[in-house]
Amino acid sequence: MNGTETDTAWAKQALRDVTLRATAARVAVLKLLASKGVPMSHSEVVESLAEFGFDQSTLFRCLNEMAHAGLLSRLDLGDHTRRFELKKSSDEAEFTHAHFMCVDCGELQCMDDYSLQITPSRGPRRNNLGTITEIMIRGHCGQCN
Repeated sequence: MNGTETDTAWAKQALRDVTLRATAARVAVLKLLASKGVPMSHSEVVESLAEFGFDQSTLFRCLNEMAHAGLLSRLDLGDHTRRFELKKSSDEAEFTHAHFMCVDCGELQCMDDYSLQITPSRGPRRNNLGTITEIMIRGHCGQCN
């Protein structure tokens, strides 16, 4: 079996594990997000899968259904563009990594290889914070700096 067949088998099983049908569009979206490894917008997914002829609304539904089922994280980074990425854990509340967004070009990068430490303040505010599920860092990327 080659890598593509393995990826397809993995995608189909991941969909079945969350009780979603393994349609061609869902499998294609899941494989795309797994291969890119960075959050992608609906329009980026549509553009990347254009050769397959999927309708934009079909891909929009796929992204949202898979996010609702827990396969994808839905990121709203404050720029009015919702992005999706493959979840590394089925625990919705588990923080996995921070994201860096360039304020000039809008490029988004996952900060998987970075170690971040947040130290809560002392006192009652510490207990009221809750659970951190996402960290967004904004700045100027190496290309724009």
